[in-house]
Amino acid sequence: MTGPRLQAGRRAERERATAEEHVAARLRALDQVVRVGAGRLDEALLVPARALARRAGERLRLSGTHTVVALAGATGSGKSSLFNALSGADLSAVGVRRPTTGVAHAAVWGAEGAGPLLDWLEIPRRHHVRTPEGDVAENLRGLVLLDLPDHDSTEVAHRLEVDRLVALVDVLVWVLDPQKYADAAVHDRYLRPLARHGEVMVVVLNQVDRLPVGSTDAAVADVRRLLADDGLTGVPVLATSAVAQGGQDELRSVLIGAVAAHRAALRRVSADLDDVAAALDVVVAGPARNDLDPATSRALTATLSSAAGVAAVGVAVQQAAVHRAVAATGSPFTRWLRRLRPDPLRRLHLDRALARTGAGDGGGEGQGSGPPPVARTSLPASTAVERSRVDVALRALADSAAEDLPAPWPDAVRTAARGRFEDLPDALDRAVATTDLGLTRTPVWWRAVGLLQALLATLALAGGLWLAALYVLTVLRLPEPGTPMFREVPAPTALLLGGLLAGLLLALLARLLAVVGARRRRATAEMRLREAVAAVADELVLSPVRTELTAYGHLRDAVAQLHRR
Repeated sequence: MTGPRLQAGRRAERERATAEEHVAARLRALDQVVRVGAGRLDEALLVPARALARRAGERLRLSGTHTVVALAGATGSGKSSLFNALSGADLSAVGVRRPTTGVAHAAVWGAEGAGPLLDWLEIPRRHHVRTPEGDVAENLRGLVLLDLPDHDSTEVAHRLEVDRLVALVDVLVWVLDPQKYADAAVHDRYLRPLARHGEVMVVVLNQVDRLPVGSTDAAVADVRRLLADDGLTGVPVLATSAVAQGGQDELRSVLIGAVAAHRAALRRVSADLDDVAAALDVVVAGPARNDLDPATSRALTATLSSAAGVAAVGVAVQQAAVHRAVAATGSPFTRWLRRLRPDPLRRLHLDRALARTGAGDGGGEGQGSGPPPVARTSLPASTAVERSRVDVALRALADSAAEDLPAPWPDAVRTAARGRFEDLPDALDRAVATTDLGLTRTPVWWRAVGLLQALLATLALAGGLWLAALYVLTVLRLPEPGTPMFREVPAPTALLLGGLLAGLLLALLARLLAVVGARRRRATAEMRLREAVAAVADELVLSPVRTELTAYGHLRDAVAQLHRR
């Protein structure tokens, strides 16, 4: 028989290891629930989760070879007598009319390693049950049997002690009085709230020796009916007696099974996890959602772009491009007039970033260093209509993100969307002020046309000076040298008129090209501005909302993991 026993032992060890892995995974999920839920979920939900995480970790670190079983019952139920009978010694005082158990007693089968566990349980009264080798009681080695105070005691301290230990022990044995087994005190306060703990619960109808002959089965059936009403279908219901011969045999067999499996502590933690998971279902009952609706995000960016004055800046960029092109490609004789007109970007204080990065007016070569300025621009402040549109866009984004999500997530999402609403104006203004508008580079053709204009101006100036010299000779009645002709037109006249006319035509052509190029520059500038606005929207609005949705998703996954057994 050694072989089958060895195989059974190894199989039991594998099953226990698997159960430990499952419980460990669920406890990790519980830790994630506590971490993600902090500051988001109601503390009424998190307090039990934190307590369970702490309690489960402490219990599983303590002796895994001991199984803690508590006998709990009302005054007169006979649990102390049953405790004495199981332990084989008069350890608990017995009483009928008043509570006699003020503190919990412990009977320990196999005391090695049980000390820290009993210290954690805060059990002051302990009795080591010595079992002769080969005795039936040897099968109980590793059992820690507690006799709890009466749960209906008039002493508040007794009831609090029962509540404390009911939350800590591995297996609960509820000892019911055959006369008062339907008492609402035990059903409403303990049995019904522990409906998910059926795997670690046993109910005994004690003192059946006092029942009329033949009525035990009916009484046990009635107890099962009441337990079913409490949600405890399938919980073992045993008939026991502390005085009748063999009155504890069935209960002793159940205890032997619990001790042999070495899994009661894991089952108790698992049942507690079920309770926490069920309580958390309400906050993760919505659909899975990890990101925002792209259309709603684009609508918010468009609204913020309008509020930031992107269109106005685009117009200014187009005008500034034409202004600078004309200043760079116009005739040197009229170019100074263009320079007297203010740069459209300078009026908006958007030329400072260009100046700091080395760009000048109309293709200048000024040098500078340092980061772009972050001072405010001179763009008009947002109107009430624009602010209202931004507010509507934020609400639309939050409503879309929080659609069908359970509380408290809609409020959390709305708070995240509007949490930095007051920072938006300055952030948008800074984004506009620091965006490269694409005017820092002087096009090559501007330089080429500028050089050609300089050459034509030089020719016109040479022709004018030539004509002036001839005029002076005529006034002074001095002989005039021969004047070359260019197709019947004197050369100096041809130089003057040809240089001026060619310069004018070249300036007109350059302006037409500048207008076309300015439109492209406007489109590029507006695209960059919208990207900058999108970055602001992402930082101040979208990212906080995504953080809440991610937290919801993580919590949803963690609760799903809590439900896996």
